[in-house]
Amino acid sequence: MNSIVYVGMDVHKESYTICCYSFDKDEVMYKQKMSADYKLILKYIEQLRTRFADDTEFVCGYEAGCLGYSLYHQLTDHGVKCIILAPSTMAITNTSRVKTDKRDAGNIARCLAYHTYSEVHVPTDEDNAIKEYIRMRDDQKITLKKTKQQILALVLRLGKKFEGGKTYWTMAHMKWLKSLDLGGVFQESLDEYLITYEYFTEKIERLDQRIEELASGETYEGKVRKLGCLIGVKTHTSLSMVVEVGDFERFAKPEKFAAFLGLVPSEETSDENQKRYGLTKAGNSHLRRLLIEAAQAYTRGNIGHKSVALKKRQEGNTPQVIAYADKANERLRRRFYKMTMNKRLNRNVATAAIARELACFMWGLMTDNIA
Repeated sequence: MNSIVYVGMDVHKESYTICCYSFDKDEVMYKQKMSADYKLILKYIEQLRTRFADDTEFVCGYEAGCLGYSLYHQLTDHGVKCIILAPSTMAITNTSRVKTDKRDAGNIARCLAYHTYSEVHVPTDEDNAIKEYIRMRDDQKITLKKTKQQILALVLRLGKKFEGGKTYWTMAHMKWLKSLDLGGVFQESLDEYLITYEYFTEKIERLDQRIEELASGETYEGKVRKLGCLIGVKTHTSLSMVVEVGDFERFAKPEKFAAFLGLVPSEETSDENQKRYGLTKAGNSHLRRLLIEAAQAYTRGNIGHKSVALKKRQEGNTPQVIAYADKANERLRRRFYKMTMNKRLNRNVATAAIARELACFMWGLMTDNIA
């Protein structure tokens, strides 16, 4: 049987710290710090080959972080097996309170050896490109939200109050903002804010239109249409799920998928004592946020009601898929009302529980487990 040497890499923007571990010697060896260049890692591995048997296999790994998938592709393109580890799933083998790059690299190497980690899914180039585009759009949305807050704060500081209703950013509210006469530099400040608001509003509309075009491509259209049968899951959310999850079949059960998204409660069990806490929040935070937002749609509306927009999104799907989605929609809405009205459960806790079940129903749709 070939021996395996595990190469742990603590990677940063400017430098890499690497080391190796093997069961034969049961120690972390050959620690080295180098510039951030994958060619130096290849050179390091070639040097290791002279110190181990000819049939030794080398497995490299690093934590998901600022480098994304670039180092993974650089190494695999040169025939080196590489694994990206999810930081939140790694066991901590270093019990010392001293934390250094070399200790971190050693911890990664031991995690690789003992399989005390979850591997990060590496998407295709097309999936990765669309993922980055969607996240760029979300960044613009955050900027727009901040601009809205700045406008509201400015007019409040100047003693102006909107009397046309309780809802902001409606046509009436925008008309009121544009009619304000603050005078002097105050007016200039408000005008600049409003120009920024309109710019980002138009930009996000353009980006959303582009996302719709990407979702209508042959690769994604069928999957996006399936997920769109669920309440609260529109093109933005469904396409994000498809490109960032990749193969849903890699999760054996829906519970595994929910755990991947960090939508399961953390737990401490000792003997007969069991304590449950908040969500683990492990895994993909972007998808988790989108699911929580989608779950908000189940907190309102009548059980069994299907809006015109939902009926339109369901068009083109098989009767089996639509029936499964309708069953999910009815169950989730009924369950939310039961948790909040009958059991008096906190609204946010109930919404998180709905998001978890919604993830499980998504898994069923994407793996054809809709019986």
